Amino acid sequence: MEGRQRSAFRRSKLYSFSCLRSCLHEDHSQIGQRGYSRVVYCNDPDNPEAIQLNYKGNYVSTTKYTAANFIPKALFEQFRRVANIYFLVVACVSFSPLAPYTAVSVLIPLVVVIGATMAKEAVEDWRRRKQDIEANNREVEVYDGTSNRFIKSKWKKLRVGDVVKVYKDEYFPADLFFLSSSYEDAICYVETSNLDGETNLKLKHSLEVTSFLHDESQFQNFKAVIKCEDPNEHLYSFVGTLYYDRKQYPLSLQQLLLRDSKLRNTDYVFGIVVFTGHDTKVMQNATDPPSKRSRIERRMDKIIYVLFSTLILIAFVGSVFFGIETKKDLSKGKMRRWYLRPDKSTVFYDPKRASLAAFFHFLTALMLYGYLIPISLYVSIEIVKVLQSIFINHDRDMYDEETDRPAHARTSNLNEELGQVDTILSDKTGTLTCNSMEFVKCSIAGTAYGRGMTEVEIALAKRNGQPPNFSDFPGENVPHVGSGGTVKGFNFRDERITNGNWVYEPHAEAIQKFFQVLAICHTAIPAVNEETGEISYEVESPDEAAFVIAARELGFEFYSRMQTSIVLRELDFKSGKRVDRVYELLHVLEFSSSRKRMSVIIRNDKHQLQLFCKGADSVMFERLSKDDQEFEAETKDHINRYAEAGLRTLVVAYRDLLEEEYSVWEDEFIEAKTSVTADRDALVDAAADKIERELILLGATAVEDKLQKEVPECINKLAQAGVKIWVLTGDKLETAVNIGYACSLLRQGMKQIVISLDTPEINALEKEGNKEATAKASFQSVAKKIRDSKSEIVAPKESFMSYGLIIDGKSLTFALDKRLEKSFLELAVSCASVICCRSSPKQKALVTRLVKIGTGKTTLAIGDGANDVGMLQEADIGVGISGAEGMQAVMSSDFAIAQFRFLERLLLVHGHWCYRRIAMMICYFFYKNIAFGFTLFWFEAYASFSAKPAYNDWYMSCYNVFFTSLPVIALGVFDQDVSARLCLKYPLLYQEGVQDMLFGWPRILGWMFNGFVSSIIIFFFCRGTMLPQAFRKDGQVTDYSVLAATMYSCVVWAVNCQMALSINYFTWIQHFFIWGSIAFWYIFLIVYGSISPTLSTTAYHVFVEACAPSPLYWLVTLLVVISTLLPYFSYRAFQMQFLPMYHDIIQMKHFKSLESDAGTELPAGARDKIRHLKLRWRHRHP
Repeated sequence: MEGRQRSAFRRSKLYSFSCLRSCLHEDHSQIGQRGYSRVVYCNDPDNPEAIQLNYKGNYVSTTKYTAANFIPKALFEQFRRVANIYFLVVACVSFSPLAPYTAVSVLIPLVVVIGATMAKEAVEDWRRRKQDIEANNREVEVYDGTSNRFIKSKWKKLRVGDVVKVYKDEYFPADLFFLSSSYEDAICYVETSNLDGETNLKLKHSLEVTSFLHDESQFQNFKAVIKCEDPNEHLYSFVGTLYYDRKQYPLSLQQLLLRDSKLRNTDYVFGIVVFTGHDTKVMQNATDPPSKRSRIERRMDKIIYVLFSTLILIAFVGSVFFGIETKKDLSKGKMRRWYLRPDKSTVFYDPKRASLAAFFHFLTALMLYGYLIPISLYVSIEIVKVLQSIFINHDRDMYDEETDRPAHARTSNLNEELGQVDTILSDKTGTLTCNSMEFVKCSIAGTAYGRGMTEVEIALAKRNGQPPNFSDFPGENVPHVGSGGTVKGFNFRDERITNGNWVYEPHAEAIQKFFQVLAICHTAIPAVNEETGEISYEVESPDEAAFVIAARELGFEFYSRMQTSIVLRELDFKSGKRVDRVYELLHVLEFSSSRKRMSVIIRNDKHQLQLFCKGADSVMFERLSKDDQEFEAETKDHINRYAEAGLRTLVVAYRDLLEEEYSVWEDEFIEAKTSVTADRDALVDAAADKIERELILLGATAVEDKLQKEVPECINKLAQAGVKIWVLTGDKLETAVNIGYACSLLRQGMKQIVISLDTPEINALEKEGNKEATAKASFQSVAKKIRDSKSEIVAPKESFMSYGLIIDGKSLTFALDKRLEKSFLELAVSCASVICCRSSPKQKALVTRLVKIGTGKTTLAIGDGANDVGMLQEADIGVGISGAEGMQAVMSSDFAIAQFRFLERLLLVHGHWCYRRIAMMICYFFYKNIAFGFTLFWFEAYASFSAKPAYNDWYMSCYNVFFTSLPVIALGVFDQDVSARLCLKYPLLYQEGVQDMLFGWPRILGWMFNGFVSSIIIFFFCRGTMLPQAFRKDGQVTDYSVLAATMYSCVVWAVNCQMALSINYFTWIQHFFIWGSIAFWYIFLIVYGSISPTLSTTAYHVFVEACAPSPLYWLVTLLVVISTLLPYFSYRAFQMQFLPMYHDIIQMKHFKSLESDAGTELPAGARDKIRHLKLRWRHRHP
């Protein structure tokens, strides 16, 4: 038998209730019914009944594809895109006589594009596959009933019912029922960072009835049955019953060890496999996040449809003319175009069946004009977005040294959306603040303790035009609370109770009891550093750490926790000496978001039964004893003052219990706890509620959650950019408002609109208990306030008044009603800032959905905790902050940053750049394809719509893939209209994205029209200058191959030079790609033209022998390129002079060194625009 860890204390009942006895008569009616039907035969997986259940194995696969389905499934994914389906159909039809070019020339580009995307999918899936292989082949020790010993086995071979042994720092291979551990009291420590991102250790404990199992021989005769809930995704709940030795034992989450969590600080544990493979809770949670597509991508689909319509239209027009001309070729036995031999025609050209011939021509034309659709657009955009994401990830200005965390783009699909955000919906705690709590003030027995001013109080003083007063008491000069303390979590200054001086206070007994509650009422675990002897605490929340540390610093040190007791080293106010006191821990009534409080029931060293409780003021004051309200008014006043100072408050209370009362309650509580029903939690809460009554008030705590660095500056900059900011928080209204002022969300001169149901009328109705009347009155009150507020905003338009809307959680419930949500949204979007207080996670998600759908504009949600996940997934963009509340928000987000201040750079710099680059890139793609595609149309019209392509097959195939693709990718990755410094200096530049100025229909159609004009210039200039005269030295005129090569050269030059004209920020990469693409065309022409004419056809020696020696070729190319660039150049010159865009103005100001103000050197249009922007800024921020 291996040595077991012994300790002077036993922790196995820390999170449960010490009197959970076996019970033969509890209600287990749910077991066996729907949702509670799983049966586990412990240590007996080969039981015939177990085999008959046929539960899933422990093999896990997270891949999207398998070897069998990769090809069909990946192809299906690719051909969900309309453009790819079109090119597939064209490739198939190209094998028929209808095709105007060879099948290979169409097939190869399609294969390259589809193959590249499929290869990317394969690489990503192979990485997931390797992770699966590694996980499935990990080894764990499994008990073998044949040899009666533990043998090593792979994870994937585990079965439900197997007994496994997991060692320290190993991951649990499946969801296990915890039997026993190396600790004598059968506890273990678990790290769940893979599940919820939390690094705090969780304490688990087994049932006493199985804690004896430690030796291999003891498992020989161990047989039991577990009946429990079916597989589900709920990480924080588990309902089941252990049937062992003819008794039943209720199971809870404390006996469940989840797959992918890690065993820490424990040598080994034994467990029974309950859920395997995809039935485990972690795999049940592994659902795909909601699919999000950017607005540009959705609009791009519409543009593709427009191009398809254009393609069909010109194909139809060409076919009509072809049919008319074909019918004329043979009339009354006379042949008009005799050289076409209409008397010996085929079905594709038959004057007698002109309509049929026109139909076949229509099909041919659909293939011929297919170059209007950019085949490489999708793959180019994917490449660009991935590269953009890499730049975001490696931006040093978004790297947080303190936490060693860079920014992380978890998806590349939404890069351009970052540049179009209209509304930001933000959590407060951990997002705007640090979620690193410091104990700064408290109220005990009606006396306020703690000196200094918080950041919020300083901002409040400035707002009221008062100098900051760093003392709460006259004549004192205490430094700012935030100036920094020597102990993390404790920043308390008040000599009246520090250094043991509290014993001289009038209410010394109340102070002692107050800090005893803080030192005992928690779930913290002390950890002693063996080298230094210092005690640190493993806690579930930063608040809890602040309370325990505060109690320690003020003389009540929590330093040991045993199975049923807590030990404090505290200062005795009567003797003045430090003594060790042991408090017997009987029950822990845990905190939950619905209860909003936590209690412990203890027996002190004088054998008195007491209940210690701390919780939110909204639930605590109603539980106070009616006979003892001595300090209630003073405490409420202090709480309000603390809330105004931006502090988080909790009420502290206690009560003495009678033995008889406790005994009756305990029986009821245990019955509720051991009932295996769907509403067990509700029964437990109801039982706990019965004893948490008649409390005696001790006081209230106030902890400060400091604002993160540069939050006010960031919010101010985003507001200047025209971005609306909503804060959705669970704090009290007063706290949220003052935090709003501290972080510049609310500003001086801004008029507040407060919608709250905390009114005497509503409170009176609530006390009467008439829920219907209360709900009706509340609805009417909220509706009236919304209606009146809207009227107030609409009336004084000329005053440029800015408004801030503050609404509490109760009012928000009614504001989100279907009858009021439209009016509420109209009111909210009319305000510069919105703060929603006391918001639940569900309300956060509902508000986000309302803003997203109601405004139709891009929304961004930012948060750091599990309660923000719904909001992040509902928004167009979810940004997670890797903060103190774990990584749940980050794991559900699209982008992750370490601090709120990095949001400024993420949006104003990367967002603006990505939006501009993607918009320009797509517009340019359509421009170059229209410029190229319509030259085919003009040539076919010139050739009587004969369906003869203007260019060689391989010219056309290589156009999108080789000669024009790389410059546009360089544009999408590197181009900058202004530098990062200027993006931050002139935040209104961000409005280009919000207003969609660079990808609106006018701009898209403008680029398309530019391509259309370019095609006309290229074709008609080339035809008009080259066809009428001799081209070669021997006097031969321009033939088809020379005209094609000249036109194609002009297209390649024109579209690449157009790119050079559009780029704002040149790097050597852009130069290399633009001029390299042009050079590659000539290299291709030489190499391809040197191949046998059976392959090169019309390209055979056309450049070397015909084009290159001819000055006319070079002259025409030069003149055509200049002519095609003139329309765009003229338009941009006019626009910059008279209708400049935001970035034009900034560029001109920068280049003319007039950054401070608009001088006379700027064009009139720019000066007018600046005037307009200043007016707009004053309107938003009076």
